[in-house]
Formats: sequence, structure tokens, C-alpha cells
Amino acid sequence: MLAGQVPVLILKEGTERRTGREAQKNNIQAAKAIADAVRTTLGPKGMDKMLVDSLGDVVITNDGATILKEVDVQHPAAKMMVEAAKAQDSEVGDGTTSVVVLAGELLKQAEELINQNVHPTVISVGYKIASNKAREILEKLAKKIKKDDDEFLKEVAMTAMTGKNVGDKEYLAELAVKAVKMIMEEVDGKIVADIDNIKVEKKQGGGIRDTELIEGIVIDKERVHPRMPVVVKNAKIALINRGLEVKKTEITAKVQITSPEQMQQILKEEENEIRRLVEKIKNSGANVVFCQKGIDDLAQHFLAKEGIYAVRRVKKSDMEKLAKATGAKIVTNLDDLSEDDLGYAEVVEERKIGEDKMTFVMGCKNPKAVSILIRGGTEHVVAEVERALHDALKVVAVTLEDGCVVPGGGATEIEVALQLKKFAPSVGGREQLAIEKFAEALEIIPRSLAENAGLDAIDTVLELKAYHEKGKKTYGLDVFEGKVADMAKKKVWEPLRVKVHAIEGATEVANMILRIDDVIAAKPKTTEKEKGKGGPGGMPGGGEFGGF
Repeated sequence: MLAGQVPVLILKEGTERRTGREAQKNNIQAAKAIADAVRTTLGPKGMDKMLVDSLGDVVITNDGATILKEVDVQHPAAKMMVEAAKAQDSEVGDGTTSVVVLAGELLKQAEELINQNVHPTVISVGYKIASNKAREILEKLAKKIKKDDDEFLKEVAMTAMTGKNVGDKEYLAELAVKAVKMIMEEVDGKIVADIDNIKVEKKQGGGIRDTELIEGIVIDKERVHPRMPVVVKNAKIALINRGLEVKKTEITAKVQITSPEQMQQILKEEENEIRRLVEKIKNSGANVVFCQKGIDDLAQHFLAKEGIYAVRRVKKSDMEKLAKATGAKIVTNLDDLSEDDLGYAEVVEERKIGEDKMTFVMGCKNPKAVSILIRGGTEHVVAEVERALHDALKVVAVTLEDGCVVPGGGATEIEVALQLKKFAPSVGGREQLAIEKFAEALEIIPRSLAENAGLDAIDTVLELKAYHEKGKKTYGLDVFEGKVADMAKKKVWEPLRVKVHAIEGATEVANMILRIDDVIAAKPKTTEKEKGKGGPGGMPGGGEFGGF
């Protein structure tokens, strides 16, 4: 207030503001709600979620990142949790549910400390110390594996797919290992496996066993002309980044035609231009053409006449993968096209898969890009197999790059939790309380695994602790038999990077939410229809920030 009691307006009318404890509590509640929503999907016995969007499209999955991507989240703190799951998915593929559940539990434990008058900044510092120490413990726990140990890599892939509702996990794991091994490269003595070089195509129909790995590329396009050959053996492939059609002039120009002969001459010249383009392709020795842009009807006719197989409007990403697989160079100017620019494949053929025709480029020499064609009975099965394969490919790639794995089934979380509790007193101060709470929060993973398998969570966690106190560090929860077992014998292994990234990601998002003490939310824009229809809380959809 100023002298004379005139109010000073800083924020726009309709802006909502929450400060202090109220803001913290609101954010923590939203984050916990997101964690609780996906918690039942954790582990091999986790349940699936059915998500229906505004258009009526249905997604059935238990993949944490997919669930959170599909749910229309409104609350800003909840959106931060979704971002953490997306980051986990893009970086390491697996552990998306774990990172959200762990972040939710870290905030729940922090809330208890805040109620005991421990400052959020102190908790944040304690959590950071605990996260760094957890990384050290995990690195000591890790088991080194060799890059040529295919059986071990298969076990890692199967562990990543165990929670997914797909059959034939062993078969899919084998495909994943083979595919990653093909595109793996050594750069400066380090292994690099970029799974973007594995093209995943999916087609409904057939069974999961019909899923196949192609040593080459599958393009979801058919040949442009029916008179072109269906199969080309010893294919010499040209990749062209321009249209096989007459170019329009760059400047606006008018041509005045005064006689039919002139019209005929223009058409003849256009035909000759297209004939010249096709001639250049033929002279280079190419018998297969992949074109990123359009192919004129006349060009299609001339290409078919020469017995050249052509595909048009191929995506840029597919062109790059074709170049890696066949060794071809992408050419923009046809004058530069020579035999050196061509790629090689044993066979290029058009096959009918389900209802559609697709082009298969197979038998490439040492391909650095490969394809997996997923088949399945229904659209939902195919989509879930794709998600399972993504996780499997990513964890195999990560394991090959790092060469380190840790036991799964909650074994690592219990071991890290026990060691953190012993480490906490050496830090002292109020941070010690935060480190102890961090250790307690880690127990949510084995507890959730037990709950989702219908077991007693308290008994299970206590039994696990007892085994680990005796030095049995690889003991975790076997949810199929409903008891504690040695994860090394059960062949349940996860990449070290998945665990490290999950703990660090959860800590970062929890700390970020904890340090917010003021939330200023602008009034949401409303359409004409929504005016006067706001839910409770004065916002469309009801609740603060429209709920989630």
C-alpha cells in the first residue's frame, strides 16, 4: 500500500499465486499423484493401463514413459515428472516407471522432514550427497561383461522386456542383440551403438514369431510403375535428393504460344529433358533408384522401359539409413552421378505384407543400418512389441557401450539403501536426516515389486535386508515364485547406466520441485464455449492448474 491507501497491482487480474508451505505442499501432492498413477505398472507382474485420447484412440501399455506421454497432464510440477520419464526413455530406454516412482517417494519423505522444520535447501543438499554416494556404490556393485558375450546380452534384453505383455521374449531378445551387434562401431577404442540406425517398421497381421531382422532396410513404399521389375538381383542403388520431373522456373514467367506446333515443341522439349535425366541414371549403371522427391509419370515410363526399379518420396531419415546400409552416396545433381556413388545390395524386391506393399533392400555388405519388421495379431499387440523392442535395443546398446551390469529384482536398491544408512552418520548435521530418508525412499522399488506381485511388502523388504546384511548382494525378489532369490542365478541383470540415470534423474526432479516456494499461475485463456463453464477453482477442468 502507498500513502493514501491506493493498492499497487503487480500481477494481472485473475493470476493465481501460492507461496511458502502451501506452494510446496501443492507441488508435492501433484508429483506424488503422478507417481501413484504409474506405480502399479512396475515390474514383471505390473498391471497395464488403457489410455483413451480425445479422438477415441486406445493405447494399452505398462511402459511408464508412454503412459505419461499419453496422459494430458496440466499441473506444472506433474509436467516436470513427465519430463524426467521422457529423459530416462530417450537416454537409456528402460527404468521410466522407476524414475517417476522414486521421485514421488523422495518428495514424500522430504515432506515428512519439512513438517519437522527441516529446510528444503538442507534436504536438497542431503539428497545430492546421497545421489553421488549411490553412484559410487552402484559402480562397485557392477559386474563387467565382455562385448562378445551374446548370452549375457540376451539376458539383459529379456529383463528389460519382462514387464511388457508380449510373448516370445527370448526370440525378440535374440533379434535385439543381433541388430545392435550389426550397427555397433568402434570409435577411438570405445564402442558406440546408436539405435537410430535400426529402422523399426510395424505391420499388423501374422504372429510375433513372424517378426524378422533384415540385414538392410525396409521402406514402406512400393515401386512407382507396375511394369518395373518386382525383384532386382545384384542391385546397384542410386539415392537421389531431387525430383525426376521438369523443374519450374524460379522467376515468374509467361510463354505466349501462337501455334499448335509451338505447344508440341514445348512438350517435346520437356519429354527430352526427362529422357536425359533417365539416361544419366542408366549410364551410371544403376538399376534401382530411391528418390526423396517426386517422379514424373513420363519418368516412371522411361525408368520402367529401362528395367529400373524406382521408389519415390522416400523420407530423409530413410535415405540416410539406406546410405549407411548400402554404402551409396546421396546425390543432388544428376550430372555428378557416377558408378562410385552407387550402393550395393544382393536383392531389392517388392513384397506384400498384410494389406500393403513394401520394398525390401536385403543382403547388404557389412550394413551399418538394419531393419526390424514387427508383426502381431492386432494393432495394440504390434504397438506393445515395438515398445518392448525399443527398451531391449536400448539396454543392449547401453550395456555394450559401458560393459557393466547390476542385478535386478530390487537387489541394487536394497544394497544401496543399506550402505547409505551406514554412510549417513559420517556426514552429520541435518543433511544426515535427508540421506537416511533417501535410503528409505529407495526401498519403494522392491516394495512396489512385491505389492504388484500380490506379496506382503513389509515381510519381503525385511527378508531382502536380512540377506543383504549377510553379504548376499545379488539377492533380489523373484516375483514369479514369490520369494527372495539370487538374481545372478535367475539371470536378472540390468545395465548399470539404467540404475544410475534413474537415481540421478529422480533426485534432480525431486530437488527442483522441493526448492519451489512460490507458484504464480497466469489466468488460462478460455475459448468462447468455455466462458462461464469453469470447474471448481475457477479454471476449466476444475481444481488448481486444472488438475491432471
